[in-house]
Amino acid sequence: MNSISRRKFLKISTSTIAVAAASTSLSSIVKGAKKIESNSGKTKNGIQTIPTFCDICFWKCGAIAYVKDGKLWKVEGNPEDPLSKGRLCPRGTGGVGAHYDPDRLKAPLIRRSSRGKEEWVEVTWSEAFDYIAEKMNKIKQQYGPESVAMFSHGLGGNFLKHTLKAYGIVNIAAPSFAQCRGPRDVGFELTYGEGIGSPERTDIKNAQCLVLIGSHLGENMHNTQVQEFADAVQNGASIIVVDPRFSVAASKAKYYLPIKPGTDLALLLAWINVIVSENLYDKNYVELHGFGFEQFAAEISQYTPEWAYPETGIDPELIRATAREMARYRPASLVHPGRHATWYGDDAQRSRAIALLNALLGSWGRKGGFYYPASMDVPAYPYPPYPTPTKEKLDNPNKKYPFASEAITTGIREATITGNPYPVKGWFVYATNLINALPNEEETIKAIKNLDLLVVIDVIPSEIAGWADVVLPESVYLERYDDLNVELFREPFIALRQPAIESPNDQKPNWWMAKKLAEKLGLGNYYPWKNIEEYLDYRLTNAGFSLKELKEKGIIKGEKQSIYFDEGIKPEFPTPSGKIEFYSLQLQQAGFDPVPKYNRPAEPPPGYFRLLFGRAPVHSFSRTQSNRILADMMEENELWVNAVIAERLGFKSGQYVKLKNTEGIVSNKIKIKATERIRPDCVYMVHGFGHNSKMLKGTYLKGASDAQLITKYATDPLMGGTGMNINFVTIEAEA
Repeated sequence: MNSISRRKFLKISTSTIAVAAASTSLSSIVKGAKKIESNSGKTKNGIQTIPTFCDICFWKCGAIAYVKDGKLWKVEGNPEDPLSKGRLCPRGTGGVGAHYDPDRLKAPLIRRSSRGKEEWVEVTWSEAFDYIAEKMNKIKQQYGPESVAMFSHGLGGNFLKHTLKAYGIVNIAAPSFAQCRGPRDVGFELTYGEGIGSPERTDIKNAQCLVLIGSHLGENMHNTQVQEFADAVQNGASIIVVDPRFSVAASKAKYYLPIKPGTDLALLLAWINVIVSENLYDKNYVELHGFGFEQFAAEISQYTPEWAYPETGIDPELIRATAREMARYRPASLVHPGRHATWYGDDAQRSRAIALLNALLGSWGRKGGFYYPASMDVPAYPYPPYPTPTKEKLDNPNKKYPFASEAITTGIREATITGNPYPVKGWFVYATNLINALPNEEETIKAIKNLDLLVVIDVIPSEIAGWADVVLPESVYLERYDDLNVELFREPFIALRQPAIESPNDQKPNWWMAKKLAEKLGLGNYYPWKNIEEYLDYRLTNAGFSLKELKEKGIIKGEKQSIYFDEGIKPEFPTPSGKIEFYSLQLQQAGFDPVPKYNRPAEPPPGYFRLLFGRAPVHSFSRTQSNRILADMMEENELWVNAVIAERLGFKSGQYVKLKNTEGIVSNKIKIKATERIRPDCVYMVHGFGHNSKMLKGTYLKGASDAQLITKYATDPLMGGTGMNINFVTIEAEA
């Protein structure tokens, strides 16, 4: 499809969400915490504004919390913050609902029956820590401290990691690597010697041509990028969108390519073929910075648009037109690397192809492409050294995945099941719902059954909490301090998360939990500071700042730095050759293709559809469905089905159906969305719904869970990422 009309991009309206929050009778949901005058013990009257930063997703946008007459009222963007630029996404402005969520965990819990039954005894914090410390000491004595592992997501896990490292653990992993961004990072590291970072170093606002391949800007709501995308559209940038589904981003596109799922690498190779064969690449840039270009050019000569047509379903002339469009605007042409990149098992090579396409366009280090992020120097706290481990990490034994640059969650899970290379008997899980985050729920539960201790720290009773021995209720981000956010971004800054309101029940901040647990374990010397403010002030003072200043502003900005080659940044590529590696000798020496090669994905069986999933602008993973403000905007997910297919099967929009995968797993009921905006060979749903934790009363069994249907996954041989778009489902009428 060509020349799709551009509609004015929908601006994120903080005022609209604030009005919705104010009009919702939050006081009728739950009695909120009060903001108390520390010197008088009385409730504060009037309106106070407290700068902080958001925790609804990983973007960490600067925010201003408003407390009215002692109660949390609303949250808006901090205009001084480079990430939010004064505006939050719907999730951020709806963050007030996290504080008032009636399904929140309220006090420490210890399991009183078999795992998974969600039967608990409410205990004191001291009793919870005594139980955990006793179990940890037994594991340490029998197996060694390395037999405890941690799964963590987000900045809030820093202090718990510190306690566990002091105890002696070495196995710490985040699902964000092997289940999300890892293949992308590795693909770019193999090409440029550096990853993309988080937030990504994409210069969208200055791009004149932006290419999105399965990247749903406007739906995944990475705030800065969405704002810059709106600016790029308004400035007349040429937008190219590749997606089996006509997404919000596709509605802004000059060119929309409805690709056959699983064939993205074929299209990328065909684009590269056109740009090289027609001499459209940045020759000076490639000659100056490239390594192995001649071998690379020879390898890709076979991937013509005509070859790609039967694979992708994209007309050869449309492939050529879009390749020429990218070349027309280089180096301000940006092929977006995406974020959730674990699709089909060859994802690091697909991401490397994206990196190579950007290299041909000369976009790395150039305005409108990828900038070099800047940061400020804030010294770490001088802790005692951690104990020397006696065992190696076990997530990637014998470097089975030689280019894994971070720990692999599913590798830890596998070792927990098998006991090889050594037993894993304890898990700490912080702010991540492993039941939904890892593919194949059955394998996760099998691993849990081998544990002597499972501790879950979270703000809501997620599915993983239902399997825990101990559940520790964390204060939500608006009620706590966290570690400093010393961000790598376009302009350097330091941000502070600080409490705007007290926790309503017996919830505690993560730093307090980490410190108290360390003391129970006899590791109090690893916490020489008395409280979090003393810790923060020490770091800031040694950087030439003060906590008082940061509490008032929420943000301290550094001096602007050069971020492009043209501004004086010296081009350096920490690869083996010291250049951009078009032909990778390190891949070749490890037994892999030095240039990406296309492998045709498996076709769905007759009557089945490929299951695709993604994000919604009002929810973050599976963390926010119980937030009543956000649930008002999206209470359950829908199943996108091609309208012709829906009619053929006898289904209509709004009708409830169930999905069954090839392993016989049947989903909860989900509404049909019959639409022409999706190809007929796949279906699509928003991730994070269909909760089966009975403690999540407000969202229990609302919508369907894609995670339950993802029983198969393809492991990336380069870095261990789990490709999850290889599952197929049929659609059945709801009884």
